[in-house]
Amino acid sequence: MHPHIQNLLRCIELEEKEQSERYKLDQQHTLKQLKAEGLALHPIIVTRKNFGYADYPEITFKLSFPPEANLFRDGAAIECFITGEEPIKGILLGLDGKNGEFRLFAPDFPDWIEDNGVGIKLAPDTRTTTIMKKVLNELEANKKLFRLFEQLHEGKKTETAAVVPSTAGISFRNKGLNESQQQAIAAILQNENVTIVHGPPGTGKTTTLVEAICQLTANGEKVLVSAPSNTAVDNIAKGLIKNGIRLLRVGNTSKVDETIFAHTPEGHLSNAKAQKEIKQLKIRAEEFRRMALKYKRSFDKAEREQRNLLFKEVKSIREEIKKLQAYNEEKLFEEAQVIAGTPIGLYDAGISHLSFSTLVVDEAGQCIEPLAWCIFPFAEKIVLAGDHWQLPPTVLSNEAAMLGFNNSILERAIPAVSEVYLLNTQYRMRQAIAGFSSNYFYKSLLKSAEHLFNTGTHITFIDTAGSGYEEKHGPDGVSLQNEGELNIVRQLLETESLELSHTAFISPYSGQVAAAKDVLPSAIRMSTIDSFQGQEKENIILSLVRSNSDGDIGFLKDYRRMNVAITRAKEQLFVIGDSATIGADRFYNEFLSYVEKHGSYRTVWEYEL
Repeated sequence: MHPHIQNLLRCIELEEKEQSERYKLDQQHTLKQLKAEGLALHPIIVTRKNFGYADYPEITFKLSFPPEANLFRDGAAIECFITGEEPIKGILLGLDGKNGEFRLFAPDFPDWIEDNGVGIKLAPDTRTTTIMKKVLNELEANKKLFRLFEQLHEGKKTETAAVVPSTAGISFRNKGLNESQQQAIAAILQNENVTIVHGPPGTGKTTTLVEAICQLTANGEKVLVSAPSNTAVDNIAKGLIKNGIRLLRVGNTSKVDETIFAHTPEGHLSNAKAQKEIKQLKIRAEEFRRMALKYKRSFDKAEREQRNLLFKEVKSIREEIKKLQAYNEEKLFEEAQVIAGTPIGLYDAGISHLSFSTLVVDEAGQCIEPLAWCIFPFAEKIVLAGDHWQLPPTVLSNEAAMLGFNNSILERAIPAVSEVYLLNTQYRMRQAIAGFSSNYFYKSLLKSAEHLFNTGTHITFIDTAGSGYEEKHGPDGVSLQNEGELNIVRQLLETESLELSHTAFISPYSGQVAAAKDVLPSAIRMSTIDSFQGQEKENIILSLVRSNSDGDIGFLKDYRRMNVAITRAKEQLFVIGDSATIGADRFYNEFLSYVEKHGSYRTVWEYEL
C-alpha cells in the first residue's frame, strides 16, 4: 500500500482514538470539563419534538446561555444524555446562537427527554471515519484516481505553467465580474483535470463559482457541488437557484431555509403520490410506537420483549420509508443539472452510478484530504476553491496533526497543480485593513476595489505594554483571559461611538470570549476567531490576550488565524495587544510597523487604567 495512504489511515485511527477519549463522560472527564472545553451543551431546554426525515425523532432546543460552540458544527455526531440513563446517539442538524436542533437514531423519544438536566455532547463520528477508511483502502484499485493521488503527494507541478485562459466566446450572465473572476471561470470551462480557484477574503468566490456552474450547465454538463459544511453548500445553492438552475440539495436538509427546501428530495416529494404512502407508513409506525410506550420505565422481562418487538416493527417500517424515498428520488437525481451536498451527504446519496462532468469543492481549505477522496471518483474533472491562507480543518489529535492530517485538500493540491487562478480584487474592507494581508499572505497581488480607498483611519493598534495587563487562566484552568484588555474594549465602545449591532468582539481564546460575555453589552457579537471565519462586520475589536514576560504567544503562531481575524472588518479594525510579548515575532513585528505607517498606533495610557 502507498505510504501516504498508510499515513492517512494511521491519522484517522489517531483521530478516532482522540475523539473517543476526549468525548467520554466519566470520573476523569466530568461534565464541567466537557462544557469548559466546548464539547457539551448542558442543560438544554426542549422546545419542540417531531418525527422528521425517514421518521426519526427530531428535537428543537434552546439554551439559557450563549455557547462557545465552534466544535458543534451542523452534521456533527452527538449523544443526548441525562445522568443515570443510557445516552442516545444522534446528529446535530444545526446550532444558531442559543437555538439548535438534533436528530436521534432511535425508535422514539426517550422517556426522560423533557426532564431537567438533559444535555448533548459531541460523540466520535464513526460513520464518517468508516467511510474515509473504506475509500482510502480502495483508492489504488482506481488507476486514474490513484495517478492523481500520486501527483498531489509528489507535490511537483507539471513543466507547463498555467496559461491565461481565453474568455473569448463566453457570454457572461453576470455583467459585474472583474477580469480575474472572468479568467477563473474560463479556466473552469476549459479544465481537463484539476483547476484551483484561490479566493482570498472578500474576493467574490461564491459569485465566481455560481457563474462558472451556470456556464457548465448551459454547455450540457451535469455538475456536482460540495463543501465541508452545510452552510457553505447552501451559500452556493441559493445562488444557483436564483439563476434558475435545476438543483437537488441532498444530505442534512432539515435546517435549510424555505428557498432551498423546495429543492431537496423531501421538498420535491412533499406533494407527490409517494408522500401519501409515506404518510400511511408513518401512521403505522406511530401506532406501534404508542403500543410500545404503554410499557413505562420499570417493566418485567416479558413486557420488555414485547416492547422490543414493537420497536423492531417501527425500525422495519422506517427502512421501508427509506426505500420508498430512494426509489422516488432516483428520477430527481437524473433530472437535476446540479446535485449539491457535503462530501458524506453526497456519498450517502448513492449517486456513484450517475455521470458527472465536473465536481466543484468550495471551502476546500477546510476539507481534510480523505473526505475529498470520498467524492473525487464521482466526476471526470475537479475544481477546488478556497484560501489556504485561512484556517485549516479542525483536527483533535495533535499526533495526527503532526503527521499532516490537518493539511486540507487545497493545501495538498496547491504545490502540485499548475492551474491556480487568484481572484485578485477584494470588495469587503477598506484598503488600509486589507493591505497588510495582501502584502504578507498574497505577495501584494490582492488589490482593493476603488471605492474602498480613502484617507481616514481604519486600522488601530492599542498597545498594553507596561500596563500590567497580563494573561491569566480562566475558571476552567484551560483557556486564557485578559481582564485588562476587556476594560479597554468597554472604553472603546463608549469613546468611538460604535453601533453595537454592527460591531463584533473576537479573540483567539474561548476563555476571553466567555469572560467578554459577562462584561460586554449583549448587542455586540462575541466569538472566537475560528467560529467567525466566513463572517464579517462593519467594526471588529480583536483581543490578542497574550501578555507575559517570556514572549510566549502560543497559538497566535498560526498566522492564518490572524489573517482570518484582521480580514473580518469592513470599516474599522481595532487590535488590542502587548507589543512587548508579540513584537519579538517577525509576523507581529511587521504588523505593528504596518499599523504605524497606515493606521493609528495608540498606547494603553491614552485610556483610563
